[in-house]
Amino acid sequence: MTEASFAHSARRPHRRRDLIGPAALFTAVAMAGALAPGPAGSVVLCFAAVALLATTGSYAWRSLRHENAPPPTDTGATAPSPTGQAPRAAGQETTLWRMRTTVRDEPGSLAALCTALAGQRVDILSLQTHPLSDGTVDEFLLRAPAALQSAELTGTVSGAGGTHCWLERADTHDLVDAPARMLGMATRTALDSAELPLALRQLLGRCTIHSVPARSLHGRPLAEQVPTEGVLEEHRMKFRDSSGGSLTIERPQLPFTPTEFARVRALVELDARLGQRVPPRRDVLTLPEGNEITIRRADTSDLAAAREMHERCSPQTLALRYHGPVGDADRYLSHLLSPRYGRTLAVETASGRLVALGHLLWDGDETEIALLVEDAWQQRGIGAELLRRLAAMAAETGCTSVYAITQASNTGMVAAMRGLGLPLDYQIEEGTLVITARPASPPARRAAGRETLRIQEIQDASGRR
Repeated sequence: MTEASFAHSARRPHRRRDLIGPAALFTAVAMAGALAPGPAGSVVLCFAAVALLATTGSYAWRSLRHENAPPPTDTGATAPSPTGQAPRAAGQETTLWRMRTTVRDEPGSLAALCTALAGQRVDILSLQTHPLSDGTVDEFLLRAPAALQSAELTGTVSGAGGTHCWLERADTHDLVDAPARMLGMATRTALDSAELPLALRQLLGRCTIHSVPARSLHGRPLAEQVPTEGVLEEHRMKFRDSSGGSLTIERPQLPFTPTEFARVRALVELDARLGQRVPPRRDVLTLPEGNEITIRRADTSDLAAAREMHERCSPQTLALRYHGPVGDADRYLSHLLSPRYGRTLAVETASGRLVALGHLLWDGDETEIALLVEDAWQQRGIGAELLRRLAAMAAETGCTSVYAITQASNTGMVAAMRGLGLPLDYQIEEGTLVITARPASPPARRAAGRETLRIQEIQDASGRR
């Protein structure tokens, strides 16, 4: 019943009661006409008509006044909310939590859990269900009073029948609903192959991703044969990589659900169907001496141009970059230029010759930065420009730190790292200098940056640089 129809039915008894008075007057008039015929009866009828009109008007006025009167108020008490809770005090501090728990697959189990959370003044902002064969995993986004400790929250859930509780802090970026998040991840993945590992991290939280190529640098098979539909285990998922390798995702602290497996498989299949792709953006810059260069994203289609640049580089330059045998430098290029393992920036001259490469390689929160500038184009600010752009990319993707592996004698790389204007840590291991910088993550990606991701390429010992 709607509010209007309820109000209409509530007024109906008053109108019936108001008709009792006029009906009594009509009865009295009829009796007066029957008992007093002639002129006397006419006088009685006139007086009765006047009384009838006055009484009817009085009843109508009283009824209208009663219907339009405001409801009574009680300033001494506060009306309870529909849930039975007292209104939350204005300005009360709250905390956002992401919680996952398993409940029994039977009527009333979820209601009991929600009632228990309401008793602790916890608001449920969103809910996702992950059906299992013997129960349901419910994932909540909660707004709880700041004074409510995590142990109290998990205790409340356990007392209401929830098992295998998992809890972590959330922020405002988690307020986006699940369909909108999935569409955003699919869009990022469709535009850039390098976004797939980052999208998986955003979707699954703390996890480890092993991307294994089909073959090692020396041609030895590495990747296991994974079925086309993928493999789901309790703490591990496996998929076939679009390049013929395999993609393994592990999360020891929290089992995977069939729903998560289906979402990951959809992203992996989208990546495989679209093939290798990078954004087409190109930036043209003018060097201090007046030469123009173009900076763009690179991929494996630049392999031939990169090998030609290797031939123009001196052995010393290649050794500073690859930290190993110069003869193996070309073998690394297919891995370095693949968007599967990170992002690469290429620098071209006005004639289209490739003269520099900058790599951002996913390696957990401590993402690696590496540069190679052709000898004839060094000391012109190209390396510093590439390093600045790569550090900005790392911050945008939520990486908490970036590091460069070089030698103490590589003064150009040391100066370029200092030019970032970021706090730096120096560590020397067996003659190798590791410089670590910690860029400030933008707010839009800070939530993703707190997760842990590691992409590893499994190679034989002879191919490891």
